[in-house]
Amino acid sequence: MFRSINVTSRIFERQIRTPAPGTSVHCARRFYENIVPSFTVYDIECPDHSFRKFTDDGQYLISFSRNHQDLIVYRPMWLSFSCKEEDCCRHDLPPKAKRFESFFTQLYSVTLASCNELICKDFFLSMEGNQFGLFATSTAQIHDAPTTGRAIQGVPFIEKITFHLLRLEDGVVLDEKVFHNDFINLAHNMGVFLYDDLLAIVSLRYQTIHILQVRDLGNLVDVRTIGSFCREDDELFLISNSQRVQSLKKKFFFHFQDYVDLIIWKVQFLDRHHLLIKFGSVDGGVSRNVDHHPAFFAVYNMETTEVVAFYQNSAEELYFLFEKFCDHFHATSRNSLHMNFISSHSNNVYALEQLRSIKNKGGSFSQFVKKMMASLPFGCQSQSPSPYFDQSLFRYDEKLISATDRHRQSTDHPIKFISRRPPYTLKFKIKPGPEAGTIDGRTKRISSFLFHPFLPLALSIQQTLFLQPSVVNIHFRR
Repeated sequence: MFRSINVTSRIFERQIRTPAPGTSVHCARRFYENIVPSFTVYDIECPDHSFRKFTDDGQYLISFSRNHQDLIVYRPMWLSFSCKEEDCCRHDLPPKAKRFESFFTQLYSVTLASCNELICKDFFLSMEGNQFGLFATSTAQIHDAPTTGRAIQGVPFIEKITFHLLRLEDGVVLDEKVFHNDFINLAHNMGVFLYDDLLAIVSLRYQTIHILQVRDLGNLVDVRTIGSFCREDDELFLISNSQRVQSLKKKFFFHFQDYVDLIIWKVQFLDRHHLLIKFGSVDGGVSRNVDHHPAFFAVYNMETTEVVAFYQNSAEELYFLFEKFCDHFHATSRNSLHMNFISSHSNNVYALEQLRSIKNKGGSFSQFVKKMMASLPFGCQSQSPSPYFDQSLFRYDEKLISATDRHRQSTDHPIKFISRRPPYTLKFKIKPGPEAGTIDGRTKRISSFLFHPFLPLALSIQQTLFLQPSVVNIHFRR
């Protein structure tokens, strides 16, 4: 739509020209090429908290206390100050710009963890138009646990896992869901998936998928469980037809022993009725690196209890579906406007070129397919909707920073965001850590980045592995 990169010219063009049907949001997002977080306040004075993320509506910044007991929620606000000089832009910012409180105001602090529980700092889901937040606390993980009842051997257990449903506006805890002597993978929301008002929680230890509904008043209601039984009368049917079932089991185990040994690793919603379920070995279910473990995918209809499709992780058919319809695997909520514009190889030509470049580098196509399928099912709410990660607007090094919510190996060099439009100019830089860099180059450092979903505002947090205080920088448009 825009012929000029000058912001004044773009505003004038917006007044006199109409974008093509269905492209109005994309055209509006091009203004972010002119409005960027180009100024940095290094090593800001801030509370020693673990900052998690912004909610998708940008209203709240979620953080946790360092002792993993308290939830602290902030509201973003813009730095404001007065200047009596003629050219204020050339003057240094006032001393208060070095303080965290100049950019964020604390709304409340709530103690979630009790007794010997700790908050899982990597877990958080927002729901129902960001009205509610789901948090988790748990006791310590116990390895080499004795197998009891229907528990899977080789899977550790946690004595108590509690999910807290909280109203984000005022911090009131509305409901809780407790699991005892179970194992749910809470890191990066891996064991939990939210779709609209439906919540899927995967019990690895007992191989059960718990489907819950979040009601409008803030209640967590059990809808169904998928595991040993899929319908309410399955157990009664098996008991009343025990002889016929035993003969079927013999044939099934004889022919399908490899499938019988599989356990559920991970689950995501595809829509309100279908789940994408990933199966694999016990070792792969509790390992951080699952790339080398065999895996299978099933599309399961919860209403009919039918397996609609079944694929191995090397299946080319599944890969081509993933390449063409990647956005369908993200299954974003109908209430999330910003999440609908996250770049993927299904909706962005630059991301597709990058994917094909990786595919054409050589090597086994089967291994490439397995590598791509390792990302499925996608983590829930694991990507930032910030327009600065829009690959049609900016180019950046995805090894150093991306929309995906993960810690990165830190670097002393600034991360460059370059315009996709000619003349391909540098638009802004994001540099984590101290302004002068780190003196001790041997210390391993990791960085995380929290971008506001629509404002030119971001936090970079650099940490060392020796529990030293984090270095927090604020990047914003001055």
